[in-house]
Amino acid sequence: MPDAPQTIDPDGRLGHPQVRIDGRAKVTGATRYASDIALPGVAHAALVTSPIVRGRILGFDLDAARAMPGLLGIFTHRDFADAIRPVAHLMAGGYANTSHRPLGSDRIAYAGQIVALVVAETSEAAHAAAGVVRVRYAPEPFAGGFDAPGAEAVRLADLKSDHADPRVGDDAAGFAAGPVRIEARYETPIQHHNPMELFTTACAWEGGRLTVHEPTRYVEAVRHGLAAQLGMAAADIRVVSGPLGGHFGSKLALSQHTAPVALAARRLGRPVSLVPTRKQCFTIANYRPESRHHLRLAATRDGRFTALVHEAEVTTSRFDPFAMEGTDVTARLYACPAIRTEERAVRIDRNTPGPMRAPPEVPYLFALESAVDEMAEALGLDPIELRRRNDTDREPIAGKPFSSRPLMACFDAGARAFDWARRVPEVGAMRIETGEGAWRVGLGCAAAVRPVKTGPATMRVSLDAEGGARVETAHHEIGNGIATLLAMGASEWLGVPIERVAVGLGDTALPAAGLSGGSATTTSLMHTLHLGCGQVRARLAAAAATGPLQGVDPASLRLAEGRLHAPDGRSLPLAEAVALCGGTVETLAEFVPEGAKPGALDAVRAGRIALGTGGMGETLSWGFGAQFAEVHVHAETGVIRVARLTGAFAAGRVLNPLTARSQLTGGMIWGIGSALLEESVLDRGRYRNDDLAEYLVATAADAPRIEAVLVPDADTAVNPLGLKGLGELGIIGVNAAIANAVHHATGRRLRRLPIRAEALL
Repeated sequence: MPDAPQTIDPDGRLGHPQVRIDGRAKVTGATRYASDIALPGVAHAALVTSPIVRGRILGFDLDAARAMPGLLGIFTHRDFADAIRPVAHLMAGGYANTSHRPLGSDRIAYAGQIVALVVAETSEAAHAAAGVVRVRYAPEPFAGGFDAPGAEAVRLADLKSDHADPRVGDDAAGFAAGPVRIEARYETPIQHHNPMELFTTACAWEGGRLTVHEPTRYVEAVRHGLAAQLGMAAADIRVVSGPLGGHFGSKLALSQHTAPVALAARRLGRPVSLVPTRKQCFTIANYRPESRHHLRLAATRDGRFTALVHEAEVTTSRFDPFAMEGTDVTARLYACPAIRTEERAVRIDRNTPGPMRAPPEVPYLFALESAVDEMAEALGLDPIELRRRNDTDREPIAGKPFSSRPLMACFDAGARAFDWARRVPEVGAMRIETGEGAWRVGLGCAAAVRPVKTGPATMRVSLDAEGGARVETAHHEIGNGIATLLAMGASEWLGVPIERVAVGLGDTALPAAGLSGGSATTTSLMHTLHLGCGQVRARLAAAAATGPLQGVDPASLRLAEGRLHAPDGRSLPLAEAVALCGGTVETLAEFVPEGAKPGALDAVRAGRIALGTGGMGETLSWGFGAQFAEVHVHAETGVIRVARLTGAFAAGRVLNPLTARSQLTGGMIWGIGSALLEESVLDRGRYRNDDLAEYLVATAADAPRIEAVLVPDADTAVNPLGLKGLGELGIIGVNAAIANAVHHATGRRLRRLPIRAEALL
């Protein structure tokens, strides 16, 4: 199905497909990642991590490790405990992905905690020496999960001062008034990001100045956090993060291994590089915690919701207040007069969790969209029709209008592309025969929604007399194609060819920008670029209007095809206009979104989060989507295959349909993993499938026929450019759509992810 046309400048570059400007370098291997940086005289580090969950270190046996050829040093808490200061979690106003101090004491707080850093001449020697380090422990009782003795459940409202549990009306009366009721419990598992690029770091000193090469999605947080840990001035630290080999929510802020590597480099007087193992990446970084949801949904016999209760709990560490919060979305998605929510965190002995692509929406909407499907079956209604009857232009908690609400437009477009009309309503009625036997066929759907987020940023924009433009900001290319979007924007707004635009990213030496997260990169950076290009054009126009184009209103001049054009037909070559300004026009754009808190730009410069959500003003701004899945379940073995996925998405103005579809289809494929494959198995407090042999991720062989439909969403209220961000929409709702399809095929309602064949036997 062809996409409906976007509201775009037909003569501009934005809104049209554009291949990535860094595409050739990536596919030919020319792209340089942090681990590829070859520092002169570099030594190599390896980690030793704790096998016990909780307890105390009694001592070390280092003789065998010290006898290894090429060993340069072994560092433990005895060396660095007093040299690394505590820093708070990024989400608690600090800088780090965990407040647990690296090599801070002899206490063990979780399995996989770093207990030693081994440095040698080669990576092989470092890992060999780390493998023979012996540590004596005194284990203590621990709580590894939700129901373990010692697990501490706390209301998020008590854990976090800014948390509120949305509620409206009398849920007990509303539930009693609804003659059709659904009450069910849903569970999602622990999941790890597993980006291809590991969590590496390389540190080099030059006198009292430190340079860190590390893949991170917030260079300023690493710089300021490391300065706080080491007692240095932030100005004496430079953090460089080239293109990221994936993060999906990991590589969050300051990592716990960076300070020990920096200190080892200073002690040894030479650069030190750390490339941890895949197993270690399960505990030295963040992960998606398990979640449990108790849903109660009541409706009239014609399908109008009368009450919604969503109680949820997620795990977190003992020492950080981070917890996923998702009922702010589930409480506002559908019209309902009585809503009550409550979220709890369960503190256990594990490393701190963190965001993972679409952090709350993936687990929380799995629960809600499964319950909505159960309600549709109970009412004998088509699942799309039930959602239509509870669609709303205003969110039900505070009555705010949505800036745009194309949810049902997504369902309609997706249903047409997917051919939803062929769905036979009766459970288990659709079947096919293949050479492998009989297969039950199921079709399911679910909503995808994501609040719009935007943050402040700064950006240097320059234009030279030869028609070359340069765009520079400390934000990051995480693989989503933001460098290409910036080049496209500069090309259109400065009137230069895209091949003449250079983009510099990921370096604290560049103008400060915020965290890469929350699908806010495009919304934040493109507004900053638009502001900067406007400032450049204004300077050129002012100079031209007092010179060769005298008498023309500067505001009426436009840049296109390398010339300044006046309404009366006169024009001026760009080179001459730039020459009038002294040879190069440069500006530092400082963008602050409407409704941002005072000091938001200062917060970004200081390495703190300053993202604002789409609910700051008088309207609520969300991106929307509808997911459709066709599954085939083998009648005898229970094997589940996803035969087809279709998603229809409305996320404001789409600037590059090519990379937009790439992000959306990638998220949809990852949604297969969320539904059927991904689970970090915990046994006695430790992850047991901490490698890519046993932690299952979706591969090309798992990818079915897949289609992402772009639905028009001309939202003029969300922000000046009409942007919403879509990076995370693609994965949201896929797990629920697949689970609903499995039920439609088999009659089995499976409420715990991942869904495996053995659950259907």
